[in-house]
Amino acid sequence: MARAYNFSPGPAALPESVLRQAQSDMLEWGDAGASIVEISHRGPEFMQIAAQTEADLRTLLAVPDDYAVLFVPGGATTQQALIALNFASEGDAVDYVVSGHWGKTALKQLTPAVRLNIAASGEADGYHTIPARDSWQLTPGAAYVHITANETIHGVEFRPAWGNPAPDVGDVPLFADFSSSIASEPLDISRYALIYAGAQKNLGPVGISVVIVRRDLLERAGQPRAHMFNYKAQLENDSMLNTPPTWNWYLLGLTVKWMLGEGGTDEFDRRSDVKSMLLYSTIDGSGGFYRNDVDASVRSRMNVPFFLADEALNDAFLSGAREAGLIGLKGHRVLGGMRASIYNAMPVEGVQALVGYMQEFQKRHG
Repeated sequence: MARAYNFSPGPAALPESVLRQAQSDMLEWGDAGASIVEISHRGPEFMQIAAQTEADLRTLLAVPDDYAVLFVPGGATTQQALIALNFASEGDAVDYVVSGHWGKTALKQLTPAVRLNIAASGEADGYHTIPARDSWQLTPGAAYVHITANETIHGVEFRPAWGNPAPDVGDVPLFADFSSSIASEPLDISRYALIYAGAQKNLGPVGISVVIVRRDLLERAGQPRAHMFNYKAQLENDSMLNTPPTWNWYLLGLTVKWMLGEGGTDEFDRRSDVKSMLLYSTIDGSGGFYRNDVDASVRSRMNVPFFLADEALNDAFLSGAREAGLIGLKGHRVLGGMRASIYNAMPVEGVQALVGYMQEFQKRHG
């Protein structure tokens, strides 16, 4: 079977050119005489890769100089545990806005040492909207406010009405999980104190995360924690307190370089508009054969959940999609139905193929 259009939510599709470059470097990296997965993380070859990856990421995201960039093992859920340990002391209040499944999951990573305040939640309406900012019950003097910029399961995203997408939370540091929308549009990082992202959506393979944090915050005492879990120590050791996931880091670097070559976040912002409009217009124009329940003002451009009016057709839809070269469309078990993840590596042609299949399937079964 030829490579399909992969709509998986994560691990997600990588650009084909990145995979081909990785395939080439798997056997031997440059003139190192060894594979990229065999060379030392302390050797000059990998140190060059690490430095170039950070420089390219800073360029792609316009990261200000007063922000540190960390490349750390694990995914976003790991970072959800570490941010409270690093930036909230015992007894501190932390405010969380819950806009979907992953926002709720973040609450489970907190220790009892902090005072959790759920400032707002969209759970009552099934996470079809994000509670209006004036309804949030924020804690004066909280250690931070946490949001999930894009919810991969429920398909809800902070969009331009929120300040593209940062809400105003006053002087309290704003933290955000950008795992599934990072680099999909220009981002004013200065409006956040910390952003983090598991790589396996837009940045690269599973197993590594990026943390971008205002340097002054690293002076906070936080809670007692192992040295390995100390972000400041990671920065002081170039994100290499122990042997890092070098292959993942290298692939992340290739992916970032690819995005720069394609035109950067301005271009991916344009493509995201085109792809999401194609898909949502097909759903909305289906006369109810397909539906998406998210309020239009907060619909995600990265993850589009949708449902067939007749759920008995689900298996036929997925089987036919695979035959048409469209994979990864089964919805998350939390919601069921279908979900199309259309991250940066998904070309417009892939979404065109999907909507063509959806329209043809409706003709046969509608």
